Amino acid sequence: MYYPFVRGKQFELIMLRELAPRIAEWGFVPIIEPVKNNFSPLKRTIEKLIENQCHFILVANPGVGDLERNPSPLWEHIFDGLLQGYGNYSAGLNLTSKPDQLELARNFFTEHAVPTAVIHDGFSDSKGLVAVIEETTPNITAHIFVGSHSSTLYRKHFKGANRILVEDKFISRNNREYPLSEPLSELYLTYEDVGCDGFGDYLIVGKGFRNGGGPARAVAIHLTYSDPAADDTIAINHFVSDRVDTLEDVAGKFSEALQKLVNEVNSDQSLIDQTAAVTVFLDLHGRQHFPGLGYVKKLSMHHHIELMANLLSAGK
Repeated sequence: MYYPFVRGKQFELIMLRELAPRIAEWGFVPIIEPVKNNFSPLKRTIEKLIENQCHFILVANPGVGDLERNPSPLWEHIFDGLLQGYGNYSAGLNLTSKPDQLELARNFFTEHAVPTAVIHDGFSDSKGLVAVIEETTPNITAHIFVGSHSSTLYRKHFKGANRILVEDKFISRNNREYPLSEPLSELYLTYEDVGCDGFGDYLIVGKGFRNGGGPARAVAIHLTYSDPAADDTIAINHFVSDRVDTLEDVAGKFSEALQKLVNEVNSDQSLIDQTAAVTVFLDLHGRQHFPGLGYVKKLSMHHHIELMANLLSAGK
């Protein structure tokens, strides 16, 4: 089972709306961390997920963005309204290294009788949490362990539960510093070997959060692929524009990066799956159209989710 972890930004939400029928078909479980006070795009996305009977996790106490300090509007606008009567979702309780997380968990379990996925992101008191769970008996659907913040020994305390390991292996750099290609992940092949029931990632974005992008001196397009020379582990191509030193002509720089992508896709040695997102990239090249950097990132995320569906359906 694949759990893609996305932030509730504009193009991430658009991607989920577009892919909702396929997400339901594939059985994927997106984890959505809302980051904006404007709930309209989030509501439209959740409505689309509900329409397609998707299973998803909505983080109830986001750790980044507009709602980090005051998540209560989420209950007013989403949980106590839009999600009433829908039984195929879980509220995500995000536990971090901040103080008083056990009290946060106890209060959450006591006050909210909803299916809950516990997200372990820096939290370390596993024994204390087990005691709180035994005391409050919440309906826990999954334990989501975020990468290096949870050791095998830590996860062992939740043996018997639905355990999901989410990793962040995308290395964020200045666009001009990306190599042509680099390894990304083997987790889809190994999550069962480390005692987990599912896996997830932060797609081609990474866990680090920025509320808006900066000026683009270089344009980079990221596409993941399965590398047969490395036991079908996932690697990532970075197609970077030729010009990397000025702020001018972002559209032209996109065209430079896109040309490299097209050359690779059309190569006889290409390892890139011909996903629907890649088809859109080829169409953009044919029309010489620049749709904006947010749209480009959406296509790269779309491609990655399609790749995961292809790999899992192939049983690799």
